[in-house]
Amino acid sequence: MADQWLEMGGPAFPCEAAETQYKGMSLRDYFAAQVIQAMVTNPESANGFTFDERAEWAYVQADAMLKAREVQNG
Repeated sequence: MADQWLEMGGPAFPCEAAETQYKGMSLRDYFAAQVIQAMVTNPESANGFTFDERAEWAYVQADAMLKAREVQNG
């Protein structure tokens, strides 16, 4: 699970407290949520797409953002 968590960018809002087991949402989920939020502010850009297609596209964008982040951070 740890490797899978890192593939998703790690936690979006990590907590450093030793007694905390809650990791929260992944950075990938956070990025996808931001993409969805942008779509909502410009709904015409998503005309003709189902909600499922919009969600899938948001994760494609999130994956591209994680990849770009990897390149930037070396």
